[in-house]
Amino acid sequence: MALRGVWQLQKLIVSYCDWGGSSRGIRAFMETHLPTLKENNPQLEVVTELIRGQHPHLKGLYKNHNQRVICVKNMTPEDILLHATRLRNALGRKVVKLRTRHVTKHPSVQGTWTTAVKF
Repeated sequence: MALRGVWQLQKLIVSYCDWGGSSRGIRAFMETHLPTLKENNPQLEVVTELIRGQHPHLKGLYKNHNQRVICVKNMTPEDILLHATRLRNALGRKVVKLRTRHVTKHPSVQGTWTTAVKF
């Protein structure tokens, strides 16, 4: 996703094994979908990396120096393309877990509402 018109994903690293069975889908992805992904996204640097004996994964490096790694073992090429576009569309921010379900700037003076109110 672009933040103020600037794409946040700088580099996409596609790691695979040329021998393992779990890399079958990513090898097919590299033959069919990767060239079109490269030409549709000229701002993105796509690097393929051969790592023998490891499961395949996609690694996204963002402008804010964060990275996201997605394991794509035994996935179809279409699923891998979906994960690659999700990496491209992400902002690269860390996921922040909310402490409460209700977020407000002005919390209630009377307390939070519950279903256990007795009249």
